[in-house]
Amino acid sequence: MNEQQLIFMERAVELSRQGMQGGKGGPFGCVIVKDGRIVGEGCNQVTSSNDPTAHAEVVAIRNACQALQTFQLQGCEIYTSCEPCPMCLGAIYWARPDRIYFANTRQDAADIGFDDSFIYDEIPLPLQARKIPMIPLGREVAAAAFREWKEKTDKTAY
Repeated sequence: MNEQQLIFMERAVELSRQGMQGGKGGPFGCVIVKDGRIVGEGCNQVTSSNDPTAHAEVVAIRNACQALQTFQLQGCEIYTSCEPCPMCLGAIYWARPDRIYFANTRQDAADIGFDDSFIYDEIPLPLQARKIPMIPLGREVAAAAFREWKEKTDKTAY
């Protein structure tokens, strides 16, 4: 890791502390960098916003996309104070940054009470074997919207 990368990671860690100490949520912070400058930041805000999706990475992605006026982050790097959880990893893949740097591991997070292994365990299971029932409903109705999207000529692909 070079000196500039370390500075970005230190900022992510500082955001994790600020959010935690400010009562926003757990000790997680994230910065998004493009062309050597921070374009988005976030700290965990789950408990303060009553939003289970307000993880540091998701907050930072939303912040960076707004700042850059885009829905994808090609050309960007993500620096996060902890290895992303499954939700954040999914959001990161959808955002399409060039790379992710992380500090603490998911085991480090589990050791302080943020264990997301149960989600990793659920993903490969068949729908009927998951802890939260997943019940197909209304596919015929929903298929019409998918057909409309497929035929839409002025859509923005992503």
